[in-house]
Amino acid sequence: MNHWLLKTEPSSWSWDQQVEVGEKGTFWSGVRNHAAKQNLQSMKKGDRGFFYHSGEGKEIVGVVEVIKEYYPDHTDKSGIFGMIDVKAVAPMPKAVTLQAIKAEPKLQDMALVKFSRLSVQPVTPEEWRIVCRMGGYEA
Repeated sequence: MNHWLLKTEPSSWSWDQQVEVGEKGTFWSGVRNHAAKQNLQSMKKGDRGFFYHSGEGKEIVGVVEVIKEYYPDHTDKSGIFGMIDVKAVAPMPKAVTLQAIKAEPKLQDMALVKFSRLSVQPVTPEEWRIVCRMGGYEA
């Protein structure tokens, strides 16, 4: 299983909305960056990701699971980009802020720190363990 981080503005799509759709999950659309597109294409069913509130929150608030692999994004008129489907797995017991991540020496190479604008990012197994520990999440 691979791990990821998916960013969203809570005013556009929040953790509460993700939880509300339940087990059926929903699509993760709107990615218009080629590096993020490649990350979406690399995702496999069953992979887990951190749900990150960008903008207003700047914190990891939950964990999602990929339930449908990459397919065309119906919101992209160019036909270049695609999307995946995810469902909520669990909230992060304690939100993990960007500030806390930047303060952790072992996370200095995390994509969230180095490529802060990338909307879909890989997370290494070690980064996953550290962030889960910081948030009190039992992976």
